[in-house]
Order: sequence, then structure tokens, then C-alpha cells
Amino acid sequence: MMGIAVEKKKDLYDVIIVGGGPAGLSAAIYLGRAKYRTLVLEKERFGGQITITSEIVNYPGVERTSGSALTDAMRRQAQGFGAEFAIAEVSGIDMSGDVKKVLTAGGEEYNTLGVVLALGASPRTLGFKGEERFKGRGVAYCATCDGEFFTGKEVLVVGGGFAAVEESMFLTKYAKKVTMLVITENFTCARGVYEQLDRYSQIEVRFETELLEVGGEMTVEYAKIRDNKTKEVSEYRAADGSGIGVFVFVGYAPATDMIKDKIVLNEQGYVVTDQNQQTNIEGVYAAGDVCIKNLRQVVTAVSDGAAAATSLEHYLSEMYQKLHLESRADDRQKSNEPDISIENHAAKEGFLDEAMRRQLSDVFQRFENRVVIRAVITQDAVSAELESFVNELVGISDKVISEIDETSLRTGEQKPYIDVCRDGESVGIRYFSVPGGHEFNSFIVALYNVSGKGQSLGGGMENRIRALPHRHVLQVMTTLSCTNCPEVVMATQKLAALSDKIEAEMYDLSRFPEIKEQYSIMAVPCLVIDEGKSVLFGKKGIEEILGILEKASA
Repeated sequence: MMGIAVEKKKDLYDVIIVGGGPAGLSAAIYLGRAKYRTLVLEKERFGGQITITSEIVNYPGVERTSGSALTDAMRRQAQGFGAEFAIAEVSGIDMSGDVKKVLTAGGEEYNTLGVVLALGASPRTLGFKGEERFKGRGVAYCATCDGEFFTGKEVLVVGGGFAAVEESMFLTKYAKKVTMLVITENFTCARGVYEQLDRYSQIEVRFETELLEVGGEMTVEYAKIRDNKTKEVSEYRAADGSGIGVFVFVGYAPATDMIKDKIVLNEQGYVVTDQNQQTNIEGVYAAGDVCIKNLRQVVTAVSDGAAAATSLEHYLSEMYQKLHLESRADDRQKSNEPDISIENHAAKEGFLDEAMRRQLSDVFQRFENRVVIRAVITQDAVSAELESFVNELVGISDKVISEIDETSLRTGEQKPYIDVCRDGESVGIRYFSVPGGHEFNSFIVALYNVSGKGQSLGGGMENRIRALPHRHVLQVMTTLSCTNCPEVVMATQKLAALSDKIEAEMYDLSRFPEIKEQYSIMAVPCLVIDEGKSVLFGKKGIEEILGILEKASA
């Protein structure tokens, strides 16, 4: 009997939410509070696109915050209500039948009664000549992550919407001139947004103007643009003859490839839903930027998530009766994985304040085994910083031991670094810069993954990692202000934690200008594999990096 089989299935979730942005987090809060067993699966970083926004001033009831702070609070709130969270890339969803199946790239299979598709969207590319070639070497899509690389340079911003205006103003912190190329006759955002441009003398706006091409040797040196009123094509170069930057902000593409043959989409690929966020399939809902909507803001995303969750509550009640399920309000299972994100407050002195030390003490006590953090140093300024950072971790917990090694390096031949060790031996996870800013959490996740089984990937992917036949050195170039970098850092470190053939290194490019010049890096994250055999830009998850390594070994 269907009802009996489902009732006995211990791995059955009430709802699985695919995507951990504001929409997914909002749904998790409502469903968790309603005492439904809820799992949120996110392939990269909980929080979604809003985490790259450094300042939010229009969220009701919150006068001023950052995207990461807002979504971190939402995630903690959902966890407090019992929602479970896991980092996993969903590869497919079987939506047929009363019990849906969610499959991950790591080989996991989850059973659920309901699904919320909070898949989000990613920045659109334009397709102009040279765009693909110069990604990461002059063409960028995130001012927060990459703006610093264009300090003192001239940049072009393509787009006339909210993001283009906001990011143009942000870029004036670094660029000496910002020229906006707007293909329409006017801006496509609210007047109150674009009127702020009047305060910025270094921003020039060109309407009815189109970017056709970028070119140069190693980095972007010129751009060809067309005035669509006069049809005149001109070449843009920096007045001082140096390279230029091109930032593209022309909207987002919905992440619906995985479901395009199963769910009704509109011509642009967005999910069609009713007023309750339900799709054409019973028990399957959609929320956030993946849906058709006029306004794409965090406030509308959380509204979608709340609407989907509330409607799902009624659906789940009906399913419990149909399948003869008993209420599991008192049988929810919280995740076995501890919350290993730390609020990185700025300490008045040193790196850690008392609040951070208390959070670390709680996290470290949940480690399965002891981890050693070894500072391999010499006599220089970087070594002094690394030593100071490691010394601040002393005494927080007996599960984390700090060591200082002043004998292993020969001056001038190798850079100082922090080495993460298991059973006294290096596991190949190294930080060549103090893991501050957004990299602090990647450092804590690295310790957690080394202390025991760590974050679950699914047996299939772990076996593939351990089967890698050749040694690889994975170097991730970051900036500490980049919100996209930790995902790549954590992915490479998880590979190193599972395979003795992988070494994962993190560099803060502000401390290593020679590396920036060596690989012509003008965007982060940048993943350098085996000392330059491959140089890749943009976010990369474990599955994608593993595929690259497997292909190299074939």
C-alpha cells in the first residue's frame, strides 16, 4: 500500500527547497515554524545574489544592512525553527507521483512531498565580440568583487537598470572615470535611483549607445561602441593609454535549464505560477527571481517564499490524509552538521573579538577530532600577521591546536602560510594570507572538514574525488571583500580534505601583486590549476572543479 510504504520511509521530507537565497530562506522560516520537516539545498552559498550587495537601505524595518548580514540572519532564524541545510548541487527532480525525488550531483537522492524551486538567476552575458575571451581580464560582472582591480582606471558600465546605476556609483570608489552605455533612450529603473547619479561628477551617461566589441593583448585595451542615433562607430580608449574595464549589468537569466522540460515556462525561461506560487505540477512551487515578476528585489523574493510556504501547508495537510501519514511535528530531525558560519565582527584589537571567540568555542567543541593549525613563518610582515592570527586561536578549544614553525622556510624561496593539519600531517590546505573578511568562514569550514567526515557530498562524489589518479595544486586568488570567492575556496579545500593528491591554496591578491601580473588577473575568484595549466574565472562548485580534474586525468 502506498500510504504504509511512505509512512515507514524515514528519509521522507515534507518539503525540499532548492535554492538558499531570500526566497528559499523565507519559505524555510515559514515551513519550519509550521513544524514541517524542511531541507534547503544550495549549491554554492546561502544567501543568493543579494550577498554581493554591500548596503541595503530599502528593506522594511531594517534601516541599513548588507545582503550577507540580512540573509545570514534569515538562515539562522530558519534553523531555529528546525529547517535543515546542506550544500549540494541538485542535478534533477522527478516530479511525478505523490512522492517527489530530488537528485544531487553527488549521488544523493531525497524523497519529499513538496518542492519549492527557489533557483534564482545569474548575470546575463551580452555576447559582444571579445566578451568570453576577456572575462576576468577586463570584462567583469560584479563591482563589489572586482572593482578594486580597476583602481585609477577608466571603466565602461553596460546597462541602464537598477543594478547598472547602483554599481556605477559604487565603482567611483576605485575608477577615475565611469562611462555608462545605455542602449535605451532613458534609464529603466525608478527616477529616485538614477537621480543620485547627479552627485557623481566622474560618471558620464551615453544613451542609445551599444557596446560592439572589446579587444587588446592580455587585458582589455579598447572598446568599440556605436551611437544608435547617428549609427557612428567609435573606439574608446583610456586617455592615459592604459587598459580599461567593462562591467556588464544587463539583468539576469533564470536558472531553469534543469526543469525546462518539466515545468511550464514563459518565452524568457521564467517559471509560470499562480497567485499562490504553485506551478503547473501539484506540490511543486516556485519563488524569487526564477519567477515572472515586474520587481526583482529581496522584499518580493521573501514575499514569494512566504506565499509558497503557506500554500504548501494546505497541500501537505491534504497529502497527510491521502497517504495516511501521521503528523511528525514532534519527530523533526535537525541536521547533524553544526552551524559553522561565524559573524565576523571587526575587533578593536587583533582579529577576534569576544563574540567571535564564543561562537568559535561552540563550533570547535562539535569537531569530531583534533585539528592543528600551523603557521609556517619566517621574519617578515606577512609572517607576523599569520603568527598573530594563529596565536589568537590558542585556548579557545582543546579540539583546535595552534603551532608556530619558524624552521621550515628558507628566506626568499617560499612564502609563509597557515597549514591545516590532521594527525600532525598537512592535509594540503594552506592560506598564504590571513583569512579575514569573507574568507574567515571558509577557514572555519576547512577546519570542520578536516576534523572528521565534514560536510556531506554524497558517496558517489566522494568516491570520485578519492579516485583521482594525479596530483593537482589548486590556487584560488581572492579579495577579502569578494562574496563569491569563499565558494571556490571551500570547494577546493573539500577536495583536499578528501584526497591526498589535492593541494588547495588561498591567496589574497592585495598581498600578491606579482601573481596578479603573472596571470593577468582582473577579476576574482580566479582558480589557477597546476601553476597555470588552467586559469579559470568565476564561481566554481565542487562538481565543476572535479569534472575539470577528471577530464585532465583522462
